[in-house]
Amino acid sequence: MDSDLKGKRLLIGIKQSTQAVQQNTVESVYVAKDAAVHIREPFEALCKDKQLPIHYFDTKQQLGRACGIDVGATCVVVLI
Repeated sequence: MDSDLKGKRLLIGIKQSTQAVQQNTVESVYVAKDAAVHIREPFEALCKDKQLPIHYFDTKQQLGRACGIDVGATCVVVLI
């Protein structure tokens, strides 16, 4: 898994990520395992419907750090 996402074109957060997946502009998805289930599961289902690879980080903090931000992130998408 690519643990350093800083050099890629990213969208961070559930709302922006969901919109990008719906618009088919995403190549891969990163999700924090400790994100709230009621937020994470519908997003994962959408990604699976679109046949996008989902990569996991153990915590929101780890995912946020991998993106170069100082706060946690529930999900991140890499744009095409």
